[in-house]
Amino acid sequence: MRKCEQHLDFDLDLAKSQSADNPVYYIQYAHARVCSVLRQLAEQNLQHNRSNGDTHLDKLTEPHEQALLTTLTRYPELLESAALNKEPHQLVHYLRELANELHTYYNAHKFIVDDADLRDARLNLILAVRQVIKNGLNLLGVSAPESM
Repeated sequence: MRKCEQHLDFDLDLAKSQSADNPVYYIQYAHARVCSVLRQLAEQNLQHNRSNGDTHLDKLTEPHEQALLTTLTRYPELLESAALNKEPHQLVHYLRELANELHTYYNAHKFIVDDADLRDARLNLILAVRQVIKNGLNLLGVSAPESM
């Protein structure tokens, strides 16, 4: 989370904590939450239609959805900048921001709704978030668990 030139005080208790204060846990938990939504979908005998979701992305009008979409679009540029400048902490900060937006969205909205078009669009959005988190964690050498 810090530039390589900055002093590091390693907090073992924080590293072991399972709370929002621990950035690794917080980011991993966002990934696991999306996986949980997919399990709930299966439990309700519902299917996700990715192409239908792509067709109805215009239904993603909530401020939380727009914030997630904006943050997702920054990923390629951020990743390039982090690599070129040899600053992996940029990726950590980005993933924490993305996880925070996902948690906020998760707490404010339902994904499994009766409107199949909206449901598929929302599922596409959170699946994109899950993929970016998984890719980012993988680059950092950190696992992306499906449940926590």
